[in-house]
Amino acid sequence: MSEKSTNLSNAKRRIERDIVALGIAVAAILMFIGTGSAVLPQIVRNWMSGSEGPDNFIINALLLNIALIIFGMRRYRELVSEIEQRRKAEETAQTLAETDPLTGCLNRRSIMPATDDLIAGAADGHEAVAFLMIDLDNFKQVNDLNGHKVGDQVLKTAAERMRSTLPAGALLARLGGDEFACVVTFDQRAPDKVDQIASQLIAKVSKPQDIDGVSVEITMSVGITTTVATQLRDKEVPDGQLLMHRSDIAMYHAKGHGKNRYFWFEASMENELRFRNELETGIRRGVDAGEFVPFYEQQIDLDTGEIVGFEMLARWKSPDLGLVNPAIFIPVAEEIGVIAQLSEQLIEQAFADAKEWDPKLTLSVNISPVQLRDPWFSQKLLKMLVKHNFPANRLEIEITESCIHENVGIVRSMITSLKNQGVKISLDDFGTGYSSLAQLRSLPFDRLKIDRSFVGELNEEDASEKIVTAIISLGDGLEMPVTAEGIEDERILEALRGKGAMKGQGYHYGRPESADDVRKRLAAHGLLAVLGIAEDSADDVPTEEQSIDQQRNRA
Repeated sequence: MSEKSTNLSNAKRRIERDIVALGIAVAAILMFIGTGSAVLPQIVRNWMSGSEGPDNFIINALLLNIALIIFGMRRYRELVSEIEQRRKAEETAQTLAETDPLTGCLNRRSIMPATDDLIAGAADGHEAVAFLMIDLDNFKQVNDLNGHKVGDQVLKTAAERMRSTLPAGALLARLGGDEFACVVTFDQRAPDKVDQIASQLIAKVSKPQDIDGVSVEITMSVGITTTVATQLRDKEVPDGQLLMHRSDIAMYHAKGHGKNRYFWFEASMENELRFRNELETGIRRGVDAGEFVPFYEQQIDLDTGEIVGFEMLARWKSPDLGLVNPAIFIPVAEEIGVIAQLSEQLIEQAFADAKEWDPKLTLSVNISPVQLRDPWFSQKLLKMLVKHNFPANRLEIEITESCIHENVGIVRSMITSLKNQGVKISLDDFGTGYSSLAQLRSLPFDRLKIDRSFVGELNEEDASEKIVTAIISLGDGLEMPVTAEGIEDERILEALRGKGAMKGQGYHYGRPESADDVRKRLAAHGLLAVLGIAEDSADDVPTEEQSIDQQRNRA
C-alpha cells in the first residue's frame, strides 16, 4: 500500500473514531438531562430535610454520565487542537512546495500557475504581462573559486536586490541554480516600463557584494517577452509556459551577445536556436562519422618563395550543410565538449597526410584553449606522434595569447614537455592579447605569428608599418623567427620583404586545400616523400615506452 493510501486510511479511521466519541458525548448529555432531572431533586431534598435519597444505581449512572461528558469535552478540545495543527502543517507543506528554501522566492512549480493568474487578470483591460528570464553570468566560477557558501549568499543577495527593485504585485521565482524569473504587469500603452525594470535589475544586481571579506561582482543576462499579441503575432494570448520558453530564448541570445544585457524576444531568435540545436546534433554525429577533415594552407619562405610547410585547418564536410568553415563549428564544438575528440581526429589524419610530404616540410597545428586545460594533453599528443611514427621536429603547435592567461602553470609545463621531445611551439595571433615581455622570456616559444589584422593594414593607402616592424624587431631580440599571416596580395608581400627572414601565409599563395590537392601541388614541385628517406627521418621519434620513461624522469 502506498504512503498516500495509508495516510488516507489513517485519516478515515480518526474521523470515524471522532464521530463515535462525539456520539457518546451527545448521548451522555441526553442521559444526564433525563437522569439528572429525576436524581438531583431527590439529592437536594435529602440534604435539606433528611428524606430518603435516590438509589445508588441511579447515582452511579449520573456520575457515569458526568464522566462521559467530561471525556467528550476533552476529546472535542483535542480535536480542535489537532485540526489547527494539521492546518498549520498543510500551510507549511504548501509553502515548502511553492517556494525556494534558499531565497524565499517562488519555485519553478509555482511560477506557472501564478503567471497564468496574472495573465487572466490582465486580459480584459489595458494591462499586459511581461516575463523576464534571468541568468546570473559566470556564477559557476564564483562557486568554484569561493565555495558554495559564498555562492549561496550571492544567490540570496541577488534575490533580495531583485525583490526590492520589482514593482508591487510582481512575481519573483528561482527556477533552479542561478536562473530566476520575474513576472510583472504593465500598461501595454507604455512598454518602456519593462525596459526600465530590466535596466534597473541589471544595475542593482551587478553592484559588488562583500561576503566574508570577499568582494564578488556578478552580472546578469535577461530575456523578455510579453503577452502583447501585436508584438508576438499570436492569435491568442500566450500562457505562462510559452512566455517562459520565449524569454528563455531571448535570455540565451543576450548571453551570446556579450552578457550583462537584456533582449526582447523575436521570432528570428527561435530560428537561430533551432539552427544551433541542429548544429550541435550535426557536430556530434559528424565527429562519430568522421565528417571533419583537415585542409592545409601553404607557408612560404618570403625570401626564396619556396613552400616550407603547411598549417592544418579544420573543415566540416556536412552532408546537410556542405563544407562548413571552422569559425562556425569550432566555438560550438568547444561549448558542447567535443573539441578535444574532434581535434585529435584531425591531428591524426594530418600526421598520416604529412608523412607523404617531403621530410623538410613542417606541419603547424592550432590547439584549442579547451585542450590546453587538460594537463595530459602533451602526453596524448606525444602518444599520437609515436603511433603514426611522425617526426616531432616537423610538428609546430600554435597557441593563442589568450590561452596563456588562463593557466600559465599548466601551459608552461605543457610547452616544456613538448619541446623536450622536439616539438616546436608558436605563439599565434601575437599582438591581439596581453602577453608581457616577461612571459615571452619565461615561456620557451620558438616562433611568433603576427596577427592578420596588423598584416592586412599594410594594404591600406596610409598604411603604417610600425607595428609590424616592431613585432619583427621584438622577435629578433628574443631570437624568435616570425610568421606573417594574412598575406592577401602582392602589395602586402612587397611591404614585408626586406624586413628579415620570415615565413608567410595567406590567400595570395592560394586557398586552403584538401589533402589530395596538396599532394598534387607537392608532386608538381617534386616535394613528395621518397620512400625510405621518409622512413629514415622518422627514426628519431622515441617509442611509446621511451616517451613514457622520459616523462617519468622529468616528473
